[in-house]
Amino acid sequence: MLRYTIRRLVQGVITVWFIATATFLAMHMVPGDPLSGEKATSEQIRANLEAKYGLNQPIGTQYLIYLGNIAKGDLGISFTQKNREVNDIIREHFPVSAALGILAITFAAIGGILLGALTALYRNKWPDAAIMLLVILGISVPSFVFAAFSQLAIVKLNALLGFSLLPVAGWGTVSHMIVPSLVLGLGTMAYLTRLMRSSMLEIVNADYVRTAHAKGLPPTRVFSRHQLRNAILPVVTVLGPAIAAITTGSFVIELVFAIPGLGRYFVQAVQQLDYTVIMGTTVFYGAFLVLMVIIVDLLYGFVDPRVRVD
Repeated sequence: MLRYTIRRLVQGVITVWFIATATFLAMHMVPGDPLSGEKATSEQIRANLEAKYGLNQPIGTQYLIYLGNIAKGDLGISFTQKNREVNDIIREHFPVSAALGILAITFAAIGGILLGALTALYRNKWPDAAIMLLVILGISVPSFVFAAFSQLAIVKLNALLGFSLLPVAGWGTVSHMIVPSLVLGLGTMAYLTRLMRSSMLEIVNADYVRTAHAKGLPPTRVFSRHQLRNAILPVVTVLGPAIAAITTGSFVIELVFAIPGLGRYFVQAVQQLDYTVIMGTTVFYGAFLVLMVIIVDLLYGFVDPRVRVD
């Protein structure tokens, strides 16, 4: 187990290096000048800024400086936000995105497992058909469409009630988190529902399930101890990519609901060609997601005792 963990960590470091390198090269291929506009009011100021950020060095030297700073945990200073380091932006705004993502993945995982199990138990009946119709909508419709319709529904509901039951946008209270997390988790929940349904259908008629029924075990115990526990394993394996999908999707959701998360600042950095913020947040998100995938891989052996990693 220790050897496997070390090997996965080494692979994760290589993956993060590749992400950092690809981001660095992509930023230098994008047309535009990060120092154009108000920040470079004169040639002297522009020269000072280029020297400070290393932009007057050859690209190979810039790359080595970039990797050295990342190794030290220094992601640079924002080009567009005055006297603000990328580390500070991540430290202040990632907890907001993390809270939104945790709620969304919790909603998606619980909903996907329960609805998937329900559709398998009621296969070819109306609950199965109704849930699968909603699953198709959840997979095919983009999250920003659900976000817009949910805001419209909140406005209509508040007008009908005569008071504000749920806020349309913003951040700060539990009520601000409910709708954005539900909208963000819908697509992942739909995918997990389909996966759980397929897994449950393979388990329902397994020999050990028939044996459990033949022994006279209560249906609830057969469901929880034999069917659900074994059918949930494929869901566990995709939790890492599911976290990646939710984290990426939060960029748009944070903009629509005016949530001061890290994704919102990333989108603004792309619009303003803020190279350091773009590269810093990309590397941070890449490292975070790689870590989540590694953790899921390690937990898989604990969820299923039959799995042993060396």
